[in-house]
Amino acid sequence: MTSSVFETDTPDSLVYLDRLAATDLGRAYKGRMLEELDVRPGQAVLDLGCGPGADLGALAEAVTGTGTVIGVDHDRAAVEAAEERTAGANTVTVRLGDLHDLPLPDRAADRARTDRVLQHVADPGAALREIRRVLRPGGRLVMGEPDWGTLAVDHPDSGLSRAYTQYVTEKVIRNARIGLQLPRLAAAAGFAVPAVIPVTPVFREVRAADRILGLERTTRRAVAAGYLTEDEARSWLDHLAGGPFLAAVTFYIVVAEVEPAV
Repeated sequence: MTSSVFETDTPDSLVYLDRLAATDLGRAYKGRMLEELDVRPGQAVLDLGCGPGADLGALAEAVTGTGTVIGVDHDRAAVEAAEERTAGANTVTVRLGDLHDLPLPDRAADRARTDRVLQHVADPGAALREIRRVLRPGGRLVMGEPDWGTLAVDHPDSGLSRAYTQYVTEKVIRNARIGLQLPRLAAAAGFAVPAVIPVTPVFREVRAADRILGLERTTRRAVAAGYLTEDEARSWLDHLAGGPFLAAVTFYIVVAEVEPAV
């Protein structure tokens, strides 16, 4: 059930985040998120779920020396990596904290971003309400999340593709449809939602897709969970490895705003 085209060992989570940030896909959507965030010099900006700090430098450049950037992550190793990465940036601090209970006072920031974080949290609605608490009137939140229900991988047997996506949405990702749900959840948390921007990455090379999606590893887990048989998994992976290959998933960039003070 394996092929040399697939990465069989699970990468370290921090290594994976840096890897994605360095891809053309990562640079493109992160650039669009930064554009929508519309950071101004002197503002206070939050990177919530900052991971190893791949985006803190760009935010620091945007606020200039007159602003502040605060990264927050629940993982101590990620916080330490982000601190090391931004050691020379006087405007950047990194804190250990949970999105459901941010270590920040009310109305502490002008801008906030989350990047593929809400798909993993226990309660996205509660996290959004907490983010709204720490944003000032007129503040803006930009979120980027996939809708894993849109994951489509071409295969001659479309039933195998459906079974693979079903496994991902039901067992792999906690909030698998969060990209589609974000506008509704943000509105329920008290935000206005002026923009929803769909981005659909298309993968035509199996190795590149596997480095993001972990195709072989996920397939093995789908077999163990009963979503695919051994023979189905072999047929699935053999075709993916031999090509031609095509996969896509829709990613949503959602802009949410706190109403300005009257």
